[in-house]
Amino acid sequence: MVSLCSSAQVILKAGANANATAISTANLDDFIQQAEGQINTDSEYNWCDKIGSLNTDVKGILNLAASNMAAIYVINYDPNAWTIATATYKLNTLWTGYIEAVKILRETDKNQIFVREA
Repeated sequence: MVSLCSSAQVILKAGANANATAISTANLDDFIQQAEGQINTDSEYNWCDKIGSLNTDVKGILNLAASNMAAIYVINYDPNAWTIATATYKLNTLWTGYIEAVKILRETDKNQIFVREA
């Protein structure tokens, strides 16, 4: 199984108070897999099949998108673990990063693999 991010990165982004069940290995693996599918769908390209041939910059953008989306799933599992203001701030920040990363990926010429072959 290809993974665009690690469980540790997701836990770090979800932050303190993340629900223990949500950050169990099985659930994190599932959240990451769902995030990868969402990235491939939103960017209209199957990055997971090409991960081995991608440069470090592209992998970094994919990592950002996957860890952000998976952290959103963790927070949404139990948003009451934080104040509503904190949960909302976290979700908005992660969502903005995800959208920006997917925008870059979607606008990238897939044959070139990254903007001006970074």
